[in-house]
Amino acid sequence: QVQLVESGGGFVQFGGSLRLSCTASGFTLAYSDMHWFRQAPGKEREGVGCIRRDDDTTHYADSAKGRFTIYRDNAANTVYLQMNNLKPEDTAVYYCATRRIVGCPTNPGDMDFWGRGTLVTVSS
Repeated sequence: QVQLVESGGGFVQFGGSLRLSCTASGFTLAYSDMHWFRQAPGKEREGVGCIRRDDDTTHYADSAKGRFTIYRDNAANTVYLQMNNLKPEDTAVYYCATRRIVGCPTNPGDMDFWGRGTLVTVSS
């Protein structure tokens, strides 16, 4: 059974940093493209970025470029989202996700498996 569990969310002040983790079970994360999405209150879920399985190439949404970094630890079956210089507009529930076939970047509707999310709140 595929399971994704996010952790690391919390409350942080403007300009601060957080590292989110997504630990997978039921499949080998190294063989999958892994994605991070977020959903702010009252808004649609949007892509943050993703990391490809074959060469660890990463792609980021414009809002994340230069501030966020996605990387993986295959031994731990975990993917991370390092977020620096956080802004109030980054406040959202952050989700990791994957799908059965490769594709990075792609859309939320293409995902087959989701975590439950972790809340990030950035104060001004």
